[in-house]
Parts: sequence; C-alpha cells; structure tokens
Amino acid sequence: MEEKRYAVAIDGPSGAGKSTMARRIANDLGFVYVDTGAIYRTVGYYIHLCGIGPRDIHQITRLIDDINITITYPEDGIQHMILNGQDITQEIRTPLMSDYASKISAFPVVRSFLLDMQRDMARRHNVVMDGRDIGTVVLPQADVKIFLTASSEVRAHRRFLELQERGETVTYEKVLADLQQRDTQDSSRAIAPLRAAKDAVTVDSTQLDLEQTVAAIRKIIREKLGL
Repeated sequence: MEEKRYAVAIDGPSGAGKSTMARRIANDLGFVYVDTGAIYRTVGYYIHLCGIGPRDIHQITRLIDDINITITYPEDGIQHMILNGQDITQEIRTPLMSDYASKISAFPVVRSFLLDMQRDMARRHNVVMDGRDIGTVVLPQADVKIFLTASSEVRAHRRFLELQERGETVTYEKVLADLQQRDTQDSSRAIAPLRAAKDAVTVDSTQLDLEQTVAAIRKIIREKLGL
C-alpha cells in the first residue's frame, strides 16, 4: 500500500511571513518546505536576464520552455533555486524580482508551466507549501489550509526591517506603497487571484509575534492531522 502523503498549504499576501512560518512548521513536522514564490521569482529572474519586461506575454511564451528549474535542499536547510544549472537563491530576493513574480504569475502559460512541478513535490513528499493560490488551485485537496495575513502596515514594517538587514537602502513609505500595489495585483488578477480557500483557517498575525504565530499555526495543523 502506498504511504499516505500529507500536504499543508499556507497562503496569504506579500509580507505576511508565509515563508518563515512554512519553513518552521516543515522543520517541526519533518516535512519538505516548498516556497512557490521563489519558483515564480526564478522564472521572473530568467525573463529579466533576457531583457524582457514582466508584461511581455509574447516573449515570455516564446522563452518559457528554455527554463529549467531544480529545487535542492542542502545542509543549510534553505530551499535553493537552481536556474539552468546556476544557484540564484540570493539573486531572486529583491523587490524587482518580487514585482516580476507578481506580474508574470497572472499569465496562464507561466502558471501551467509550474503547476506540475509543484504538484509533483506534493506527490513525492509530505510538504508544507506556501504561496498565494496553494489551497485554491495548486493543492485544492490539501489536508490543512492556512490563510496567513496581517495589516498592510505591519507587513510593510516587517519587510522594511528585513530589507534593511540585507543592507538595502529603502524607506518604509516606499515598502508600504510597493506592498499595497502587490496586494492589488495579486487579488485582482483574472487567473488564480489571492483569496482564502473556503475551508482555510485564517490566522491574523497583526497582534502576534513570531513565536505566537508559529504556535497558532502548529496547533491548527496538529489538530487537523491528528499529530
């Protein structure tokens, strides 16, 4: 008999802390963490390298099959993105690549290109997968669905501190404006818009710190999986 695979979907807007939460929870459970946002950023990075804008659907469609993406999990425990043989894990963590990811993710050709990769991960492993449409589109049969959110001001402040720690010169006002624009793009796109799945449990971390948020999500998952 084939072993049962468990899937946990964590969706939410930009800056909600999905990646941090998913990574912590996956480590706690011994599951594989899949950061789908990094996968879209990787596609965006390739498109950018080719000198193509994120809205040029004709050129994106022409080049999409030239993209080869591999996900590895070396000893540092971080999901590494390998694009055509090159590790670009750090290069994709910029506001520009965030914008590219948001824009190209609106195109069916890009979503279709990546859908099988994401679902195959869930077929082969117990996974905690985060993104914006995991519970609604990618893994609609996920065992647990979490919609993680927080106020735009709190999310912008967290992202601002994160960018400062990386040595980037940014202002809180610019980070907030970019985040609100990203929210609008993600929630209003025609294909797989950002929204909570009907059977998702919403966790609002506006008034919670990191450990409190982890504890809340861990409790929900363990209760639903009977762990």
